[in-house]
Amino acid sequence: MAVKKMKKLSLICQKQDQDAILRLLQGLQQVEVEDVYEEEANAPWLTAYFGESAPNKTDEVRLENLIRHVEESIHFVKDHGSAKEKVTELKRDNVLLGDFEQTFHEAQLADELAQIDELKERWEQNLALTRQYQEQEDWGTDWQNLDITKEYGQLHTTGYLLGTLPSEQWENFTEKIQETPTIYLEFIANKTKEIAFALVFLQNQAEIVQQVMQDFGARVETPPYEGEPREILQEAKEQLTHLAQERKELAKGIGAKKAAVAQLQQAEEILLTRLQREAAKAGIVESQYLAVIRGWIAQEDIPTLQKRIKQTFADERIFLSFEDPTADEIAENKAPTKLKNGKIVEPFEMLTEMYSIPKYDEIDPTPWMMPFYLVFFGMMVADLGYGVLMLVVTTIALKALVLPKGTQRFMKLFQYLSLSTIAWGLIYGSCFGVEMPVALLSPSKDFMAIFALSMIFGGIQIFTGLFLAGKENVKKKDYVAAVNQGFSWQGILAGILIAAAGALVLKSNAVTMLGAILAIVCGILVLVTSTISAKSKVGGFFMGLYDLYGITSYIGDFVSYSRLMALGISGGSIAAAFNMLVGYMPPAARFTAGIVLIVILQGLNIFLSLLSAYVHAARLQYVEFFGKFYTGGGRAFKPLKPAEKYMNFMDENGGNDK
Repeated sequence: MAVKKMKKLSLICQKQDQDAILRLLQGLQQVEVEDVYEEEANAPWLTAYFGESAPNKTDEVRLENLIRHVEESIHFVKDHGSAKEKVTELKRDNVLLGDFEQTFHEAQLADELAQIDELKERWEQNLALTRQYQEQEDWGTDWQNLDITKEYGQLHTTGYLLGTLPSEQWENFTEKIQETPTIYLEFIANKTKEIAFALVFLQNQAEIVQQVMQDFGARVETPPYEGEPREILQEAKEQLTHLAQERKELAKGIGAKKAAVAQLQQAEEILLTRLQREAAKAGIVESQYLAVIRGWIAQEDIPTLQKRIKQTFADERIFLSFEDPTADEIAENKAPTKLKNGKIVEPFEMLTEMYSIPKYDEIDPTPWMMPFYLVFFGMMVADLGYGVLMLVVTTIALKALVLPKGTQRFMKLFQYLSLSTIAWGLIYGSCFGVEMPVALLSPSKDFMAIFALSMIFGGIQIFTGLFLAGKENVKKKDYVAAVNQGFSWQGILAGILIAAAGALVLKSNAVTMLGAILAIVCGILVLVTSTISAKSKVGGFFMGLYDLYGITSYIGDFVSYSRLMALGISGGSIAAAFNMLVGYMPPAARFTAGIVLIVILQGLNIFLSLLSAYVHAARLQYVEFFGKFYTGGGRAFKPLKPAEKYMNFMDENGGNDK
């Protein structure tokens, strides 16, 4: 239950074996491949032995473009295929990378993509023509009452034009035109906020017409099509009907490709996997004959790597060496962190990762945090029915479905949390808000007992955090900080609690005095250690006084744990109120609409209760607990592994390490 000990890996192989090595490492999922070119410390030997070499990203770009092509094809088929055809999705399963890659044939993929591209091109051409004829139809609809063509505007003595103007100007415009009897005005159509019209006038009146048009904001309409508007409209309708029929036929052809979506997703998964290898290859040093791979591996995984390389490359032409991370690499956060926990604790790692992963030389807080989070979550939900429902749902999901690995961890976490919820539901005697006959603590009657229990749990966690702070500083041989930041504060808080118990509970002056002496002595230790560790003794003394003032923050810490009581009681009270609401309904409604209503209301309360418990239990860990001893900020170990967008890949060492 700690951070795994890591080793710096150096691997030298023949250039022809480079792809096979990367394929082996990706199958193992146990090696993080380092980009050699990013490390300045590598520059001297790179220049000395490999000259001005640089990574080649041609294949990486090609794969990225091909993956994008596959993704676009999948979306096109799903979005435009006939709804009568069902999409055949790739079913998630646990597979071995080697077996999965053998099913891929790039020539078949290229042929499938070419067929889809042809359908896509025809579809886009159809849409372009449809837009074109829709514009023609719109224009023809507006001007269909016009029974002459634009050739009439070429007469020697008479001018002719089409125009539009704002609807509110039409009456004034008509009156102005009628002032000149030799100008003929004809209403054509009432468009949206505009009037379409035609004008016929003598050629010598062209300037008058132009001035009137300008005064009223009229715009000359130039016919974009040849022929009469009725004929143009009829042609547009016929073409649109034909294009609609063609789209139906195309949709059937595209729909037939829905059966190939699974193959496309399979190809995408394999291409993503190859892209991961190509990205790793960009950080590998190559010469004419050799390749050098640098990276990180957990010490306990080294025998597996050596065994697999020996099995794959029998003639021992692969050179391996392993080094401990240097102090500088650890200090600069270059050594990655890989957590090591048991099966029960492992799902809780996601909570630590949400906060910050520990540094390589730092404590893993997960095993210390796990029991507290488990108890706190259950105490906040505290309902037998909710817990059983969680257990059933998570168990079915884990047993009956193949979920992504991240989702599996989440479901496993809530499966464990359901057990705590069930236990606290039995303690509180609550099942879907209904009080059971037997309860160790009744939320409605034992309010102060539950509050005291919350404070006790909070105190245990705070003391644990201070113990870990002292322990970690002792591990670093910083004994002054161990006393100042951990053990002294344990003594101060313990002394205050003992004194309070002696004065308020035991009514014993001796116990009260003992607690006071313990608190005072430990307070003096804080002052002494702050003074000793500071360059300026006076400044250190006052810094110690300021540290002692921090005792007030512990009051807030203890108060924060009251949410354990508040959320546990409120969730049960809301559930009981929902039950009461349905209970007041008439019998006929109670067993019809009431059933639906109670399911909805209880479902809402379950969601809010679980969400609140998840967030507030995490908040207690991050603020009240981690703040005492944990910093975080480590660099997560990122092994070379498949993308796992559609499939789960088992590591090829016989296990199933994440």
